[in-house]
Amino acid sequence: MSTTLSKIEKRTAYTLLLPAVCLVFSIILFPIFANVWISFKEVGLKDIRIPEPRAKKIVKSVQGNNSELKIIYKLRNSSLTQDIREVRFLDKFPKNIEPKGLDTRCEFKSKKIKCFFGNWKAGYRENFEIVIKDINDNAINSQNIKSYKPDLNGKSDNILLTTDFTLKNFKSVFLNNNFFELLTTTFYFTFFGTLGAILLGIFAAQLVNQKFYGRSLMRSILLFPYVGPVVALAYTWTLLLDPNSGTINSLLVSYGIIEKPINLLGQKYLIVNILGFELKFRLALTTVIFFEIWRYFPLAFLFILARLQAIPKDLYEAADVDGAGPFKKFFHITLPQITAILSILFMIRFIWNFNKFEDIFLLTGGASGTLTLPINVYQQGFAVSNIGMGSAVSIVIVLLLITFMIIYFRLIAKKANEI
Repeated sequence: MSTTLSKIEKRTAYTLLLPAVCLVFSIILFPIFANVWISFKEVGLKDIRIPEPRAKKIVKSVQGNNSELKIIYKLRNSSLTQDIREVRFLDKFPKNIEPKGLDTRCEFKSKKIKCFFGNWKAGYRENFEIVIKDINDNAINSQNIKSYKPDLNGKSDNILLTTDFTLKNFKSVFLNNNFFELLTTTFYFTFFGTLGAILLGIFAAQLVNQKFYGRSLMRSILLFPYVGPVVALAYTWTLLLDPNSGTINSLLVSYGIIEKPINLLGQKYLIVNILGFELKFRLALTTVIFFEIWRYFPLAFLFILARLQAIPKDLYEAADVDGAGPFKKFFHITLPQITAILSILFMIRFIWNFNKFEDIFLLTGGASGTLTLPINVYQQGFAVSNIGMGSAVSIVIVLLLITFMIIYFRLIAKKANEI
């Protein structure tokens, strides 16, 4: 009896979970599956639309004979890459109207003309002509003829549903897409953007964790970069950094720090001479990283501040008794206490920055050495209209992030738990 009841409970549980599983599959798993599927196909934006036969009907009068009209059908295959099979044509005519010298591919029956055009290659075009006449030699109303719209149909394959797969997209990602330069830029942006945001978050958390007048207001102000609309913030930074009318360049020139304005978002490299050595900096990318640090340090600040407030005060009081200074208290008390939260923050920010698109796109559009893998996904999918290539790049991004997470959970998280 208990075994039967247990089976019923399991069956009921699975039945109740089924809608949630279906919802998760449709919202999360299906788009991922579709992206993987498309990445193995050579498909562009023009290929997504299923090809269809089309016809434009033009009616012309026959000179000197009102009882006859010439109809020109401009036939074409809407696709430039795919064929259409078994194309059939149908058009209707009013009473007492019949075709004259009908094409061998067609037949006229019951006021209808039916044609079988066979297979149309990609980009197929033809001007198909028919001369019609009134059997009673009466004048034909051309508007009445135009009112009948021809009907065409045929069979074609949806390129997204076929089982023709290829590895050309992935070969192009690694061989013809400056992949390693993109990867280097992406890691450079991700690592320094993540590290900078966390370090600035630690500094801000340490600052507002002290008691001073206006501390609540200061905490609110520090959150502004994170809660502000990214479009407005990026536009503001673009205005401030403009080489011609920007405030930043004007201040630097006025105080003699630089001789002439610098295009901070439009110059790929900046060469600086230090002690006789020429050092080359990635200027535009570094500027974007500073924006990323400024915009997202409040998230790290919130996490770290919450952890700082949970540290027992007795530890700091004991350190004061032992004569420990601020640096010793930070490295021996504060840092060990916040190591776990820093580890989690680094993982979250690394994943988000690796997938970051809107900030770079709004500031530079991927120009001046700021082209990263997510920007490349957009360029391949929409600028070049190569959806298959864009999907392949996105799959590579996912694989790289999975590799990072494996390393994180096996090394960093394990070490954090030991501490």
